[in-house]
Amino acid sequence: MARAFADLADMNGQLRQWLDTVANARMHGTTGRVVAEHFSQEQAALQALPGGRFDAVLRVERRVSNDTCVSVGGNYYSVPDGTRSRVLEVETTPCQVRIHEQGQLIVTHALLQGRKRRSVLPGHRQLQRAARQRQAHVPGVTPGLSVATRPLDVYELVARHLGAQR
Repeated sequence: MARAFADLADMNGQLRQWLDTVANARMHGTTGRVVAEHFSQEQAALQALPGGRFDAVLRVERRVSNDTCVSVGGNYYSVPDGTRSRVLEVETTPCQVRIHEQGQLIVTHALLQGRKRRSVLPGHRQLQRAARQRQAHVPGVTPGLSVATRPLDVYELVARHLGAQR
């Protein structure tokens, strides 16, 4: 049954009433004990939570792609040049992505929001850029020379001129 709340205080009041009259007053299906009574017996043994912040960490393995990135949560994070392993350990926290190679932290990225975004840190992919530049230099073609770009009507004019000469 859906409920309506006037404000936060009203919601908390309705919650407290439901806890006291329904949830905690019922017999638990597994333990066969009244929830409130069971809690009061165990309450003395409970310990306080640590004072510091708790960051949940999700640990997974990710394969390094051809563009030297790992995919995490639909986003891509670069790894440093010289990373040898093809599979890396990745830790994700609410704020960071930490990438490890053989147990050693190699890079930390800020966690990206959304999907299909990239985080490429300065200095990453330098080897790829150098390889692309080497491939871009075609043997037999002097770097810096390029083919002139002309409008198509120039070629039409040349074709008419050649046709008229025949």
